[in-house]
Amino acid sequence: MALFSLIGHPHRRYNPLTDEWILVSPHRARRPWQGQREKPNIESRPEYDADCYLCPGNRRAGGAVNPQYQATFVFDNDFMALLPDTPHGEVREDDLLIAKSESGLCRVVCFSPSHNLTLPQMSESAILQVVEVWQQQYVEIGQRPDINYVQIFENKGAMMGCSNPHPHGQIWANATVPHIPAQERKALLQYHEHKGSCLLCDYLALEERKGERIVCVNDHFVALVPFWAAWPYEIMVLSRRHLASIDQLDGAESQALANIIKRMTTRYDNLFSISFPYTMGIHQQPTDGAPHSEWHWHMHFYPPLLRSAEVRKFMVGYEMLANAQRDLTPETAADRLRQLSEVRFDQTAECSNPQ
Repeated sequence: MALFSLIGHPHRRYNPLTDEWILVSPHRARRPWQGQREKPNIESRPEYDADCYLCPGNRRAGGAVNPQYQATFVFDNDFMALLPDTPHGEVREDDLLIAKSESGLCRVVCFSPSHNLTLPQMSESAILQVVEVWQQQYVEIGQRPDINYVQIFENKGAMMGCSNPHPHGQIWANATVPHIPAQERKALLQYHEHKGSCLLCDYLALEERKGERIVCVNDHFVALVPFWAAWPYEIMVLSRRHLASIDQLDGAESQALANIIKRMTTRYDNLFSISFPYTMGIHQQPTDGAPHSEWHWHMHFYPPLLRSAEVRKFMVGYEMLANAQRDLTPETAADRLRQLSEVRFDQTAECSNPQ
């Protein structure tokens, strides 16, 4: 009888952060693909677009005019998903129909005034400015008494729901802690209470000993494909130091975060020689004023591209109805990403990066 193998047989992998299982089917990677193929958008964009509502000096959809900003630019989203003046209210009928009001706010962070850039095309110094804005916004928004969680994220690419290609991210801040970070917080707290240590500190130490799923590192951060990854080429960026939120980074760590973001997103673009789409988000401690010694700061990157720039994979079918599933193993994904250059495919090593 054949011995079980992680690289050859179907199996489940446990995600201790969310208390969920992922079905892995490595043998399915050999199946032919005749489904829909997405043609990647590789058209060049101008540095300034008169029709872009995020470019400097242009009028936004809500009527406000952007300043002639030279670096980053933050503004309240003209079409917020959460509103700060939502009245308090609750609906409850027989403990079956239950709803509660939710207040909050939403902001847009323009990474650069240049319409034709993305994070991997920006210099480390320009990305550092983005990191510093994230820090400032986390503190400023988190100090509000009506805000208990600050979610910083970026959707890159039209297939990830990004409605404007201008380099930008978003911040949604809630009165309550959203479901997924609440799941992570519960897992981190339970592990800390049971083991007396940090789940992600211990996990990072284990991954560094094994080395199989690590993609790139610097003195302060590690980018790796998590053992329980559900998305193709999923990446988790972990701080080496146990810290709870982005405002706790010192100057060297902030610079190192800019470095790891540029290097990791450049590898993404080099994977299929395109501007690689993904959803990225930062998970960090709530801003409810309570101590959260269990929390370990980290970032998630969730990209949909599976085998090429034309083949993508979202959660569908069995994954929506039963269990998240993947064919590409985390070890294979990490190996492919490790082998890629950290100079973007359309540049030479001698090129200077645009600001």
